[in-house]
Amino acid sequence: MANKRIDQPTGTETVGHEWDGIEELDTPLPRWWLWTFYLCILFALGYAIAYPAWPMLNGGTPGLLGWTSRGQLAKDMSVADQAHTSMREQLAMIPIERLADNSELMKQSIIGGRAAFRVNCSQCHGSGAAGSQTLGYPNLNDDDWLWGGDIKAIETTLFHGIRQHGDDQTRQSAMPPFDGVFKPGQLDALSAHVLSLSGKAKANPEGAALFEQNCMSCHGMNGEGGRNVGAPRLNDAIWLYGGTAADIQRQVQNPRMGEMPAWGGKLDPVTIKMLAAYVHSLGGGENFVEAAKDPAKQTNVSH
Repeated sequence: MANKRIDQPTGTETVGHEWDGIEELDTPLPRWWLWTFYLCILFALGYAIAYPAWPMLNGGTPGLLGWTSRGQLAKDMSVADQAHTSMREQLAMIPIERLADNSELMKQSIIGGRAAFRVNCSQCHGSGAAGSQTLGYPNLNDDDWLWGGDIKAIETTLFHGIRQHGDDQTRQSAMPPFDGVFKPGQLDALSAHVLSLSGKAKANPEGAALFEQNCMSCHGMNGEGGRNVGAPRLNDAIWLYGGTAADIQRQVQNPRMGEMPAWGGKLDPVTIKMLAAYVHSLGGGENFVEAAKDPAKQTNVSH
């Protein structure tokens, strides 16, 4: 203290310390900084009193306001659950044919259906719903539908599955095996004719005659298919098990027919409705007018 003095160049008092001729000035802090510091202390004390702050042996101080982050999370979750419940209640009440009339509800349905698809359907159809020709899982993005592509038909397929044992309303079709029926030359002619229906090969009169005798009753004269019996369209170059001549011949001789589980007993009706909305939105969904105008798009969609 005795060594304190006034620094002549600055007019500021020193703190009394000196190192090799270097002295420290006792420069006061700016007032605005001091007041900010004091206000921060007051705010911290108020915060510690109002909110949970001090750890105790069996918990922590609750704070005068009684607020907790867990309580806030529970409140936010409750609000979200109420909104979700309201949406599901609306979905349960609206017929799926009228879902498109409510754009907001349709939007929420597609979002919910996307989540349900990833959990229940992506294992077979893929995360992008592109399917797999190798395994016989159909691509849900295109406009080739075996039993109907309007939203009601998709819902029915989801409810009752395809060739699902124990469900008397399941989608059902069967192609008889022609193994040993055709000679090798006839198989070549028939597969060439089938490829010609989609412009992938030249017309083959012999194959056309064989097709008319054995295939036309289900697949139609021009290969347009028939949804009333689950016969696939052959004139659009979209193939479930491959579109080469060898693939077609193998399918003719020993048909492969896949199965899809009936989700009606596994998922609730609202979730199935959301799944139908999502699949319908992928790009190949049809409307009811399309199906009514095109005989090849006729399908039985009754439950």
